Amino acid sequence: MRELGPLGIRDIHAVSAKRRKGETMDKITVVLPSLNPDEKMTALVDHLVEAGFKDIVIVDDGSDHRHKQPFCLVKRHAACTVLNHQENKGKGRALKTAFAFVLNHRPDSLGVVTVDGDGQHRIEDIRACCLALLAEPDKVVLGCRDFTALDVPRRSRLGNRLTAAVFRLFFSMGISDTQTGLRAIPRQLLQEFCKVEGERFEYETNMLLYIKKAGLRIREVPISTVYLEKNKSSHFRPFADSVKIYGAILRFSLSSLSASLLDVGLFTLLNFFLA
Repeated sequence: MRELGPLGIRDIHAVSAKRRKGETMDKITVVLPSLNPDEKMTALVDHLVEAGFKDIVIVDDGSDHRHKQPFCLVKRHAACTVLNHQENKGKGRALKTAFAFVLNHRPDSLGVVTVDGDGQHRIEDIRACCLALLAEPDKVVLGCRDFTALDVPRRSRLGNRLTAAVFRLFFSMGISDTQTGLRAIPRQLLQEFCKVEGERFEYETNMLLYIKKAGLRIREVPISTVYLEKNKSSHFRPFADSVKIYGAILRFSLSSLSASLLDVGLFTLLNFFLA
């Protein structure tokens, strides 16, 4: 594994070794990007507070005036902080806004868990991902769904199978759920993830590609497979966002191929001149 800029894997192990006993999920910041939410988002926040989460950062990603009420309701919880984008910038930018906020304003936070606000992530699954991060703070934790379930929308099943096959074939990454929004990330990686390209849904794919490039490790945690109203509330644009996602994969593949060809070329030239 190569080092990650100013703070590498060795530093992560050093930091994790110093962590005190008894630190629990109240040291994990919940990050919740949201666009035009409904009552499912406010119910989720209520449940998070009831479950003992002490720090919840919500990003209003340019919601229209008809959908501002949920953000007003969650502010009644002392645990909640609402950040605002004046216009819609995309899920990727909303996540990076929250990551930067945690780095600058939450010095005691051990990391974040990203959660979707449409009610498809259950509290027990969010807790499980947080506990996995606390147990292995040098890994990125992915909450992975079971796509063999009969109630999984056909679009989601096919999309994940295709992307998972691409990651396995081209990058040797056996990720069972490449599209999951439930991810627990150690604090030491947030600065690097703020630099990862992507403003919308392709950002989450780029995160996985960065993990491969940086030699990081992943831990998968099985979670419930929940699709409410056939995922009707999703803001994913099947054509436009799919083009961006597979465009990111293609660019990464070409970059890796170019690097490999360069290595082979230099090795060949070196052998020639030494001979």
